[in-house]
Amino acid sequence: MADQGAGGHISQHSRSESQNETAPAERLVDTISTTSTDPEDHVLQHPRSESETSQTSNTSVSSAPSVASCPLIQSENIPARQFAPTRTPEPRSHISHPPRPLEPPVTKATLSELDVTKIIHNPKLRHDINFDPELHFRPNLDGDKGRRKQEKANQFWTTLRDQLTSFVVDREAFSREYPTGTDWCLPILLKSVKEIIQTLVPQRDREFLHEGFNVELLMQQFHQGMADLEKVASWLSGVLKLHCAPMRDEWVDEMYNELSNGNRNNDMAELVKGMRSLLSVLEAMKLDVANHQIRCLRPMLIEDTVHFEQRFFYKKIAANRLDISGARLWYAEALRCNSGAPQDTRSFGETAAFFAALAKLILPSTAKETIPNTFLFDEERIVKLRSDMLDAINLEVCMRLYDDLDRVSRITSVTPSFVQPPTSVPSYVADEESGVHSNRNSGDFSFLNTSTSRPSSLALSACGSATSSPRSSGYITLQPPSSADTTESKTDKDNTVYDSLVALLNTAPQNQRPQQRWQGLVPSLAIQIFRYTNAPHDFLPRFEAKLAQHLGEMNSDLYQAVEAAFHRRIMRSLSGRVKEFRSLSGVALFSVATGGRMGSSGSSRGQDGSCDPSSETGQSSREDGALQELVEDMAVRLAHLGILHWRVWAQLAYLEEDPDEMDIE
Repeated sequence: MADQGAGGHISQHSRSESQNETAPAERLVDTISTTSTDPEDHVLQHPRSESETSQTSNTSVSSAPSVASCPLIQSENIPARQFAPTRTPEPRSHISHPPRPLEPPVTKATLSELDVTKIIHNPKLRHDINFDPELHFRPNLDGDKGRRKQEKANQFWTTLRDQLTSFVVDREAFSREYPTGTDWCLPILLKSVKEIIQTLVPQRDREFLHEGFNVELLMQQFHQGMADLEKVASWLSGVLKLHCAPMRDEWVDEMYNELSNGNRNNDMAELVKGMRSLLSVLEAMKLDVANHQIRCLRPMLIEDTVHFEQRFFYKKIAANRLDISGARLWYAEALRCNSGAPQDTRSFGETAAFFAALAKLILPSTAKETIPNTFLFDEERIVKLRSDMLDAINLEVCMRLYDDLDRVSRITSVTPSFVQPPTSVPSYVADEESGVHSNRNSGDFSFLNTSTSRPSSLALSACGSATSSPRSSGYITLQPPSSADTTESKTDKDNTVYDSLVALLNTAPQNQRPQQRWQGLVPSLAIQIFRYTNAPHDFLPRFEAKLAQHLGEMNSDLYQAVEAAFHRRIMRSLSGRVKEFRSLSGVALFSVATGGRMGSSGSSRGQDGSCDPSSETGQSSREDGALQELVEDMAVRLAHLGILHWRVWAQLAYLEEDPDEMDIE
């Protein structure tokens, strides 16, 4: 915990930090002024580097002679005094200014975003609070920015240790370097500590704070060698324990012991460690207060979301700082495409076209399309839904290819050598050099075929077809006998394969784009699938190539069939969820949509990989629990997002109403 002192905070969500490929939204004409959660917005900026200053000075000096070298021609109509003097100005002297002292990694300014007024006026946070029941502030140490802040924090603590060592070892040299006595790290740190404590204690206790923690007096005592840092540490420990949560008491004791031991043993490293712990405790206390305020204010903030956001965006639109023309065109196109929609969309009501278009936004194949800028606060959720859908689709593609490989490997293992197929030879057992390939009319799926054809037995590709049937070829007569035990064994094996693929997917780097992540996994996926079949080893390169073809190309028939089936299933589930949610209040919608949310990845695979067995397949139905959970979870998330979005933007952007007549004041 002592490493937290890098300053700055972000609201933490349960989504993954993938980062997923995102469609750039139509941007605002002018940046929306929000309370930034980027801590760098609150850290004091250092002066420009010497190179920048020198470059500026050199530019001004070099330009002066060119002006002076031009002969000045006086005009009778213009007084001579209006001209600049002809002498060449002397170059500016380079005055060396002492560097500005380092700022502590945590200050009152960097923690100001945790103030309740900033929370209430932060539109992004107020929007996110509707979707994340675990939303809270935490130190922002993620990514490159977090690394830079951590480096800056380490630089401050190293400088403080060196300055304290210099003060003890060579007092005269230290006094010459810091003549005022207030321009080094220790007094700056103590002032920051006092300012932060003032924001944590009630108004009535601040007078006692000034008496017990007088920084000016303490620094005078320090320079005279009379400062009792152990006494100061004890006083601070009592104040912090009085106002912090009980779970922080152990941390406060650790801080006191470090400061006391460092002072008693003249150990500068231990002393700095104690000060670092002190600052981290204060940061944690401020975070505790802010997160408690979020929990208390959540119902009010959620219930007021629609009114707050309508007022916020209306002002931006009225000031021409937000252009929603693209969003209006998007909705107009949605109305046009939905004009001939089937009758089963009635449960969507007037939002049928909107939800149809919204459901298309989360399709991975639409990733390059622009997300309307009315979804400014929901881009990350849309991208996460799209990423989850891509994972589900590609897992199903893997299972379909596994089914075909397993079927062919079983056929080759039970086919006697004297039996020859009457019409075709599967590609797996075809000699690459013999020129014998499968007859596409036979329905055999060829992993040697470079086209994007999918197997005719694919359950997803047969969705909605009344004539779909198992393949018929010369091998069908040699299929092993069907039994309940065999079916159960196949089911268990399918679930095992699916679980192993999910586990393999979870090992992939999360900072890659989803499509890149899958392409990088192709060799491992091929080997993993191959382990569960009896296919000859020389099939592996061909199978891996086929897997790469379908996982890497969204325009393959197999991928498109699986995506279309997922889209149909989600639309059916979404229809029911919208009908269930649309009459709920804001808080009720939040409770229902986030309270019982199912996991996005099941622990076992449904036996029907993609289509509703009761309505979309003509094959024997297989129970698909995990996949249905995934579909329901995505439908709940999409319905929640869409209903809240429609409530905010229907009158502002989509419906034929004048926003000026809205009651948003």
